[in-house]
Amino acid sequence: MTHPPLNPADQPTRTKAFAFALMCLGFFMATLDIQIVASSLRDIGGGLSASQDELSWVQTSYLIAEILVIPMSGWLTRVFSTRWLFAFSALGFTITSMLCGLAWDINSMILFRGLQGALGAAMIPTVFTTAFVLFPGKQRLIASTTIGALASLAPTIGPVIGGWITSQWSWHWLFYLNLVPGVFVTLMVPKFVHIDEVDLSLLKKGDYLGILLMSGFLGCLEYVLEEGPRKNWFGDDVIVLCTWISAICGFLFIVHAFTAREPIVDLRALAVRNFGIGSLLSFITGVGLFCSVFLTPVFLARVRGFDSLQIGLALLSVGCFQLLALAAYSTLARVIDMRWLMVFGLVCFGLGCYLYVPLTSQWGWQELLLPQALRGIGQQFCVPPIVTMALGSLPPSRLRSASGLFNLMRNLGGAIGIAVSSTMLNDRLNLHYERLDEHLTAGRPVVEGLLQQQSSRLAQISGNTLNATHAGLDLLHSLLMREALVLTFSDAFLAVALCFVVGLLSVAFSRPFGLSTPPPDAH
Repeated sequence: MTHPPLNPADQPTRTKAFAFALMCLGFFMATLDIQIVASSLRDIGGGLSASQDELSWVQTSYLIAEILVIPMSGWLTRVFSTRWLFAFSALGFTITSMLCGLAWDINSMILFRGLQGALGAAMIPTVFTTAFVLFPGKQRLIASTTIGALASLAPTIGPVIGGWITSQWSWHWLFYLNLVPGVFVTLMVPKFVHIDEVDLSLLKKGDYLGILLMSGFLGCLEYVLEEGPRKNWFGDDVIVLCTWISAICGFLFIVHAFTAREPIVDLRALAVRNFGIGSLLSFITGVGLFCSVFLTPVFLARVRGFDSLQIGLALLSVGCFQLLALAAYSTLARVIDMRWLMVFGLVCFGLGCYLYVPLTSQWGWQELLLPQALRGIGQQFCVPPIVTMALGSLPPSRLRSASGLFNLMRNLGGAIGIAVSSTMLNDRLNLHYERLDEHLTAGRPVVEGLLQQQSSRLAQISGNTLNATHAGLDLLHSLLMREALVLTFSDAFLAVALCFVVGLLSVAFSRPFGLSTPPPDAH
């Protein structure tokens, strides 16, 4: 067995780069799979005979499972070491990916997706920790830029790749895609990643109470947010019960985290100003990343009637502009204060979301080009500096636990954002429909003219005047529903854009940061 050197950063640069690339591949797969199903949900639903409500859990179960496991990754790496935890995570992710492709009904799909998220979750925060342990100075700039690019690119291009795969083969290949790279990562990581050693004695001192409380808090919170809109919120007994469990577990978890000697999540790290602000910004960018990728495919499918390939192609511009911005960011980060780059990125990201507000029922890829271009540029310019600001402000001894918290905030932002967006799509749709319906009275010339025109056209086709009148009313209802839905999507994008205003205000309170390593006693 090869023992890691006393200081992992002393390894040859080529060895470190290859080890880091292996972990980035696993990280990219785990992050990509959150949204790879977004543009193909209709196809999955058809194949598994699932309703729209059930299909939302194909994404949500994966995200909830990740959220529950990510905070535990710091402790798990200390117990099993980074390489063995990462290898086991890659293996579990690969096996459950195959099971997702073999799913026979919606219940088995939701179960396997949850297991896929839970088993693959450890690959996400360990990459962030590894980058800050292995690379000093300017090498850290390259590493953090790479992670930031992958963290924002994977959810963005997930629907693009998913739409193309589904149109070319079938939705099953969304999951079979992971098999070859998953096996490769599983076999290579134990051989090339040398950062720390196994310490099974820590199993005796694990914060199992903290894990239990955290799981009850986050799991029930996500269930309430996901099922609340469909079950009339507190009119449902299960929602009420889960709300109480989440509130009680959440309060006890916070108390426990600040009083335990070695809590599962280092909440005290939030007292470090740049880490606290970075975690808030991670939450906000999570809202922006996941909500925009959630809302846009749903809009294109429900309003425009696009298929999975058309949705994927319409979203392609985000990834293209992000890749173009990558080269510019890498150059500018060497000469410009990273806080200014972060502000520029947050402004572009927020403005890109705001430009969705004038949405109409005729929007396609041309109208989406400018908002998505700004989103892509903004993602690249804001995510890497946020990573550097948050994790670069902590000493190496606190990185593992804090990295789990930092990544939890991003995924939690995405999960809460998607749940709130779903609520808005339900509640605001009813509100806009009622408001539009108030103006569609039978005596209005515009309404009468539209009904007469549609009825006459349908009567010529069918030859039945009565049926044509009813069909005309149905068409009017469909038109009304479509416009109400467009207004609802506009409201949701406005809410996402407003989150970035909060993010920009918080940057004013941050301290200057760069690529230097904090002292061991930083606090």
